[in-house]
Amino acid sequence: MAKLSTDELLEAFKEMTLIELSEFVKQFEETFEVTAAAPVAVAGAAPAAGGGDAGAEAEEQSEFDVILASAGDKKIQVIKEVRALTSLGLKEAKDLVDGAPKAVVEKVDKEAAEKAKEALEGAGATVELK
Repeated sequence: MAKLSTDELLEAFKEMTLIELSEFVKQFEETFEVTAAAPVAVAGAAPAAGGGDAGAEAEEQSEFDVILASAGDKKIQVIKEVRALTSLGLKEAKDLVDGAPKAVVEKVDKEAAEKAKEALEGAGATVELK
């Protein structure tokens, strides 16, 4: 088999559905005995500086976390949306929804965070952006 370039691989991935891509990631992890999960960052205590700095920091924020506050009445729909937004399996997505409040998507740009929030709220969930 000819070796594919990075661009060719990306083009192939673009044509895959989320389910196909999720299955590929699982098989890749098993084959190479690695994990594709992003490491969880532990946030340290923020310095308690003057109040003026906090306002300026909020305006410059470029990375957002989408926090699922509660699943609401349509829990199954919320689980489906969580699975669509992440590469989690059914059990992991259900555990995340059951354990709300929890982060669904972390360190994404504002546009992606807004889309995720809209999708989850459309399914009936209560969502916060941080």
